[in-house]
Amino acid sequence: MLTHPLIHPQFDPVAFHVFGWPIHWYGLTYLAAFVLFLWLANLQVARPWHAQRGWTRPAVDDLLFYGVLGVVLGGRLGYVLFYKPGEFLKHPLEIFAVWQGGMSFHGGLLGVIVALAVFGWRRGFKFFEVADLVAPCVPTGLAMGRLGNFINGELWGRQADPSLPWAMIFPQAHDQTPRHPSQIYQFLGEGVLLFIILWLFARKPRPMAAVSGLFLIGYGFFRFVAEYFREPDDFLGLRLFGWSQGQWLSAPMVVGGILMMIWAYHRARRAGGTGTPATPART
Repeated sequence: MLTHPLIHPQFDPVAFHVFGWPIHWYGLTYLAAFVLFLWLANLQVARPWHAQRGWTRPAVDDLLFYGVLGVVLGGRLGYVLFYKPGEFLKHPLEIFAVWQGGMSFHGGLLGVIVALAVFGWRRGFKFFEVADLVAPCVPTGLAMGRLGNFINGELWGRQADPSLPWAMIFPQAHDQTPRHPSQIYQFLGEGVLLFIILWLFARKPRPMAAVSGLFLIGYGFFRFVAEYFREPDDFLGLRLFGWSQGQWLSAPMVVGGILMMIWAYHRARRAGGTGTPATPART
């Protein structure tokens, strides 16, 4: 039976203009990510075990500022260093053109880790007290980022069977090959499903670092699987074992998350509980 693959809608990357200044969809998805984070983090601090550790809404507002810096600076620099160091050395000013896309989650994660550490040091929180509160609030932001990728028509998937009902042609790929809409796969996996898993897990008090560990496992797993459907970067291709760069960066996250959860529960058992609230932090 003759099939007709879907064609990417080719959205205008500019959503609207304000006083002649273009507002891009990509930027709006980041704004939505930060708004969702603020809402979810405030729900988190209302939980008794977080409140007992000294969390307040003003602290969440401060945390968002640090997180934005970590995401944007780390994500962009990570993309530059992990994916296109040579190209950006030739055109260094393009490092600042974030509206054109090109953000690395793994770089953003490193940036956020540094930001959380600085925030915790200044506020008197332990690092994993901060990370455990943040982790369940992150996947919705990742989902928004993947929507931005889809709107931009970037990071498309590998070739798909034309009979696949949602196989899609991406004109930006400069061919008429039906492909997997891998941005949507990642939206559903590392965005929606990971959020549900973490939010349900974090509804009860857990040993310190357990929620963070589960985040690393969940993201690393969903990203690793999604990479089998996502077209590898043409300037990198596939590497040892046929893994992409994204898979090589995600596999250590799964291993590290497993070790972190083992450590968290072992530490809690030795302490005789599921993790008691720490002394209230400075506010």
